[in-house]
Amino acid sequence: MHVLHIQSRERIEAPEALSHLPAEGLVWLDFIREQEPDWPAEVRRLTGVEIHEGHVRDSLNPGHPSYSDSTSDYEMVIFRSLAPEQNEDFNSRPTALFLFDRVLVSVRAADSRSIQTVRERLLQRQGRIPARPVGLMHLILTNMVDRFLQMREPLTEQLETWRRDLLDPGHPFDDWLALMNHRSRLRQLELLCEGQEDAITVWRDTTGVDIDDHLAVRYNDLLEHIRRVMKFATDQQSEIESLVQLHFSAVAHRTNEIVRVLTVISAIFLPLTVIVGVFGMNFEYMPELAWRYSYFIVLGAMAALAIGLLVLFRVKKWI
Repeated sequence: MHVLHIQSRERIEAPEALSHLPAEGLVWLDFIREQEPDWPAEVRRLTGVEIHEGHVRDSLNPGHPSYSDSTSDYEMVIFRSLAPEQNEDFNSRPTALFLFDRVLVSVRAADSRSIQTVRERLLQRQGRIPARPVGLMHLILTNMVDRFLQMREPLTEQLETWRRDLLDPGHPFDDWLALMNHRSRLRQLELLCEGQEDAITVWRDTTGVDIDDHLAVRYNDLLEHIRRVMKFATDQQSEIESLVQLHFSAVAHRTNEIVRVLTVISAIFLPLTVIVGVFGMNFEYMPELAWRYSYFIVLGAMAALAIGLLVLFRVKKWI
């Protein structure tokens, strides 16, 4: 368990343990899910509050979606954030936050980057110092959402690379599996943001915590950031669909151009082939073969026919 006791900007302490709950200030009890499954016993010892059995199971479930609930003694928000090791795959883990009058309890993965960042900033007295659990929860959630916002630039650059490859006529695109996997991950990100938005909205609409106007604006901003990430994921999916359709349209257009050229060539050589075939028949008597200038006249007629067909196709705008 990591403890943080905040009384003011100048008085922020990180004791190794607590024998009892301090009489003043904000207390943050941070538990690691994998290492401290019996965390409710410590909370009960310090606060006298029994955590509901279902909420305990939810906090220890690494696959639990974003969610909020409450009892008469506390309020619970489960929020999924990015795992640090594979951000490009949008792997996420839940962090369970329990709000009491003066205590915030967090149950999270051992390598939660957001929790560690907020704790370090508070110990270094950087930025805003919360006075209540609801303010501290906002700091944690904001840090989690900001990590999603930071992913937009590399994802956009990746899509730009695929756009150039898809629309390059000289190099056929063959990385379809990666593109479709990317689209599936964007859909996963969209669903993740929907769950986050629902959890925060339900908590905000049902909370019994007194939220002043200043903090209300901050939570509105938090929801707006979640919606921005969700809109980004939706727009990226739509753009991928448009790029795929445009790619196949370009391929179809190029195929049509090739077929049209081959058709023109066939149309020109077909009558020439007929003429050659006529003179290639082995009849015993073909009087024109004995004429001195027949060879040159036939060649000239064939050339004139080919040129005439080309002119006709140009006039008709077929080529």
